[in-house]
Amino acid sequence: MRGDPVSAPSFPDPQPTAPPVSPLDPAWLAQMANAMFGALPAAPGPAYDPRDALAAPAVAVTYPTVRPAMPEPPAASSTPQFYFVDAAVPPPGDRTGAHPAFDVHAVRRDFPTLQERINGHPVAWLDNAATTHKPQAVIDRLAQFYAHENSNIHRAAHALAGRATDAYEGARETVRRFINAPAVEEVVFVRGATEAINLVAKSWGVRHVGKDDEIVVSHLEHHANIVPWQQLAAATGARLRVIPVDDSGQLRLDEFARLLNRRTKLVAVTQVSNALGTVAPVAQIAAMARRAGARVLVDAAQSVSHMRVDVQALDADFLVFSGHKVFAPTGIGVLWGKREVLEDMPPWQGGGNMIADVTFEHTEFQGIPNRFEAGTGNIADAAGLGAALDYVNRIGIENIALHEHALLDYGMRELGAIRGVRLIGTAQDKASVMSFVLAGYETFEVGAALDRQGIAVRTGHHCAQPILHRFGLEATVRPSLAFYNTRDEIDRLVRVVRDLAARRRSA
Repeated sequence: MRGDPVSAPSFPDPQPTAPPVSPLDPAWLAQMANAMFGALPAAPGPAYDPRDALAAPAVAVTYPTVRPAMPEPPAASSTPQFYFVDAAVPPPGDRTGAHPAFDVHAVRRDFPTLQERINGHPVAWLDNAATTHKPQAVIDRLAQFYAHENSNIHRAAHALAGRATDAYEGARETVRRFINAPAVEEVVFVRGATEAINLVAKSWGVRHVGKDDEIVVSHLEHHANIVPWQQLAAATGARLRVIPVDDSGQLRLDEFARLLNRRTKLVAVTQVSNALGTVAPVAQIAAMARRAGARVLVDAAQSVSHMRVDVQALDADFLVFSGHKVFAPTGIGVLWGKREVLEDMPPWQGGGNMIADVTFEHTEFQGIPNRFEAGTGNIADAAGLGAALDYVNRIGIENIALHEHALLDYGMRELGAIRGVRLIGTAQDKASVMSFVLAGYETFEVGAALDRQGIAVRTGHHCAQPILHRFGLEATVRPSLAFYNTRDEIDRLVRVVRDLAARRRSA
């Protein structure tokens, strides 16, 4: 089943001064991929019914009336446009210091888990949106810490405390460079993106959101970027409003513009959908929200491993991500916030490390970031996060993006050609995720058949039920890519799905 090239409506910013939409120019990438692999099949979804978006919410949720689609986008540009963060990375046109040619097989040798066999087959890890594997450099960094640096940090005068403190604060500086934050004090270590969002809701939100104020999220969000705002709205009397998507899974910016008003206090959106792979135009969203006087939070959990994330270019107020989705250990993540916003936020937990002075009558808190890091932090895994980001930098995020986009377009084309497959999420600008359903099969049946061949994918609702309900579904099969995946692994996936489809037709 081959269709016309997939395209998404273009929704121009009401103001023409919005910053760039994406770190990699999607039109150029689409042009490149179509030249390599041909056009992708279209997969239209059912008619939009806003009543399906959130089941019986505890707070008021408002949806705009969906209007006709906007005009088609302009012709693709022939020139790639990148963001470059580190001065050590040469700008376009000066590639003398560029990363070496990308060698996926050399990369794979760095990941011990990829050498495993499952049911007698080489493991094909296509569950990267859930978690990524760890390169040997990260594993070695953890062993190095526990063997030679293990100590609590900041408060002791002995040598191991100095080493541990250097490891922890060095990782904070690595994060700062990776996301191009203006100041290292703006980087807060947390357990992951979920904890970071809850921190903002419980600290900034309680102070700044009140009765009849509005919080805007998108239909693409993970539950972690819905539930904390529902809880805040229920506690304060605020309202939750939702940016709808079109049938390709891209956000309706025309409708977003209509949602914004003087009561809008916060816009919280994902940069890449974990269920569809849609890349949201978060820089444009942030610019529109700022003109309305709202703060902006970007959930970058699914984007930091696939594209350049530059907080100064995005101009959001908060950005969050989890280490385990960018080849780092579990239990470590990042909240970045603008200095003036963080300094206005009260602590959300009390205890050691976040205090400057305590009496029974009064407590004086540390400045940022320490005021948000109560207790003993995840010191070793912070060092592991730093090692993971260093590893990504050595390979080059642009190399990673180009490799993954080629795989993604190939996989979407091959899966979409199978009779009975319905692709879920066909936005022109997307990353990593190839969600689908197969006629005649429950998603767990497809997942189990793939597992028998050593192929790991996620099945279920992916903690993103509202967006699946938008497409009339409860679950999908979700293969998701990383830079260590290969075309051969996609071919293995496609063979299993094609065989299942053929057996169902012949039954």
